[in-house]
Amino acid sequence: MANLQEHFKFDYKKILPNVSNIIQGKKFRITVLSEILVRLEYSETGEFEDRPTELVQTRKFPAVKFDRKDDNQYLYITTSYFKLFYRKEMPFLGTKMSPEQNLRIELTNTDKTWYFNHPEVRNFGTIGFSVEGKAGSPKYEKGLYSVDGFVSLDDSKSLIFNEDGSLGKRSDTRIDTYVFMYRRDFGACLKDYFTLTGYPPLIPRYSLGIWWNRNTEYNSKGIEKLVHKFNKHEIPLSIIVLGDHWHRQNPKMKSGLSFDETLFKRPKRMTDFLHGRNIRLALKVNPNEGISPKEDYYLPFKAASGAEGNGIIPFNVFNVNILSAYFDYFIHPLMNYGVDFFWLDYNNKNDLASLRALTYYHFDDFKQIVNRRGITFSRNGMLAPHKYPIHYTGETEVSWKNLEALPHYNASASNLGVSWISNDIGGFRDGTEDPELFSRFVQFGCFSPILRLSADEGEFYKREPWKWDIQTQAIVSKYLRLRHQLIPYLYSEAYRYHKVGMPLVQPLYYQNPEIYDEPLYKNEYIFGSSLLVAPITKKDDPLMNRAVVKLALPDGTWYDFTNGKKFTGGRRYTTFYKDEDYPVFARAGTILPLAILDSNDLNNTDAPRAMEIQAFPGDSSTYELYEDDGVSSLYEKEFFILTEIDYTYQKNNVTISIRPVAGKSGIIPPYRSYRIRFRNMNEPEHITITCGADKIKETDSYIDDNDFIVELPPLSTLKQVVINCKGEDLELDQGELINYDIESILNDLPIPTKVKDMIGEILLKDSSIQEKRIAVRKLARIGLHQKYVNLFLKLLEYMAEV
Repeated sequence: MANLQEHFKFDYKKILPNVSNIIQGKKFRITVLSEILVRLEYSETGEFEDRPTELVQTRKFPAVKFDRKDDNQYLYITTSYFKLFYRKEMPFLGTKMSPEQNLRIELTNTDKTWYFNHPEVRNFGTIGFSVEGKAGSPKYEKGLYSVDGFVSLDDSKSLIFNEDGSLGKRSDTRIDTYVFMYRRDFGACLKDYFTLTGYPPLIPRYSLGIWWNRNTEYNSKGIEKLVHKFNKHEIPLSIIVLGDHWHRQNPKMKSGLSFDETLFKRPKRMTDFLHGRNIRLALKVNPNEGISPKEDYYLPFKAASGAEGNGIIPFNVFNVNILSAYFDYFIHPLMNYGVDFFWLDYNNKNDLASLRALTYYHFDDFKQIVNRRGITFSRNGMLAPHKYPIHYTGETEVSWKNLEALPHYNASASNLGVSWISNDIGGFRDGTEDPELFSRFVQFGCFSPILRLSADEGEFYKREPWKWDIQTQAIVSKYLRLRHQLIPYLYSEAYRYHKVGMPLVQPLYYQNPEIYDEPLYKNEYIFGSSLLVAPITKKDDPLMNRAVVKLALPDGTWYDFTNGKKFTGGRRYTTFYKDEDYPVFARAGTILPLAILDSNDLNNTDAPRAMEIQAFPGDSSTYELYEDDGVSSLYEKEFFILTEIDYTYQKNNVTISIRPVAGKSGIIPPYRSYRIRFRNMNEPEHITITCGADKIKETDSYIDDNDFIVELPPLSTLKQVVINCKGEDLELDQGELINYDIESILNDLPIPTKVKDMIGEILLKDSSIQEKRIAVRKLARIGLHQKYVNLFLKLLEYMAEV
């Protein structure tokens, strides 16, 4: 009889709730876990569950202050968020006419009441099993976010964790429900949800880079050629995912667990080649198809698992003998070859329990390796999936319809506490390859949790940027490089998600619930702590050769990430974007830490030796930059460093200071050069730079488009660096930026130059918008086509908004 290894074991003592939070009768047990969270159990036998489940990792919450009043018949519980009424020993569900007569929970300071089997129809939904085969119409499941201000989670059918870490089924039928009564405090809901289920793990830093996932029959030489192509075109690459063809083939199965030696004669040499270039390898597996006799270790697996007979051995993830042998004879040997993690391609939504179990075992298997942080890649198992990143949304269509559906779908993942969701960037199959569609896909991927270039086998699926025309290649390459530059920001946000449970992507309706029902704006989302993205999911206007984007900005002041254009929040806008531009906005005072890519080490996602710090005007703020080794679990022992970047903004005086505030030395490079980019800023009259007590004079400063740049030499990362700029009216005049935008559109239009001059004079002169409209309409008299007249009237609307 095989046993699971020590790292899978559970300590049951750590899960038990505070006894002062429990109220128990013969058939019921009610546990007040927090001011917003209550557990409701009902059992005819009077037996209740104390073991951890797939959903619940601990019920050990602090003691809760609540009022309790009860007698022989009734129980009343009151916290600052809810009032619970229960008729003791009665089933929780009342009659069809009065379902709340036995149990109800009133949300204080509202007219909302929850009762058992409440339909909860105002729930905004969350990601489902996958979006495969549902281009434009993905299916949403019940999430945590509801405008009713409450949600319930059923834990009565979840599998149980035994003390050895194996999973088993409950032996009886009972009610086991958790109810969150949070009003509009969704942050409190997420906090209690993560306390209950476990906080999200910190993903490896390399997973934030570029993934390559073409379902092509590669061999060792093909892998090397692919890597050299990426390097030749100066495009970073972090992960290669091999699909259906890496393993020995069995006509009865799609999956396998042993390298095909005709393709990879020396797998370790191939993984060493990749690792030497800072690229990781993932393999697609699906043991649920069974274990083939063609596998390297078929016979020892058969002996260890206790399987009988010959041929394909059925796989049962709930059989400890089979499970242990699977890891010992297939997964661990592949990891010894240098495989970094696995794509668990179990595509059976009718057996989510097997998917969840397999994902759990694969993820927790990393706990035995101190220098390898856990990561899996699989579809959504639906019960606390945030604990097992990364989540695969399934094989999707190459289409605008698919692209249009993804932003809202991805953002809804936060309604289940999930951040690390991965789409097929470019689309996986079918459809028509289109340069504009591919560019917009990659731009969306750049500002998504995971950027995975993906396509099915087939010569004419083009995910390689160099296979497109020069313009498309340039745009795609620019955003793939930008993705790697964003990793310091993304990894700091990943740590924030891990520590406090703040999802990387959040829908705009958290701040503005009315946006949910507005199709023009429902795709917008918050990306990290400081950025807002309004994805382009429709084709360009053919006349302007620009995408027309309708967007709504929350309250405050916002700046276009590309050009620094200033927008007042709390308003709706119509904007125009060239193919190379994308609508991303930074809040006033945003500090954005970016990596400066090293052309000699392009794939390296480690803490960079050179960084660009972008600072947007309008407000003061502090950003906490988090860094560690990116791959091990040593961060749990405080082997990390936190660096505070302070931005003090005044109209005529701005200061940036960079200083380490927590952690240990030796984690990041001892010296780092900085490029400080003051966004939307004129050249100051005076600049002062210090590192510790030393004044720094060997610097370079200059104007770059609308930004002021200060270049700093390598400076100690253990000392405080301060950059102070003084001058009159440092922020760039906004009118100049609007004029530049109008001139840019005019320059690109195929109309006579003299007519352009006339139009420019009308649009840019100091007169009212109404006067400009009249003048534009008169242009038809000199032969300007009506389509251009309509276009300039649109531009006037834009000018009026800004």
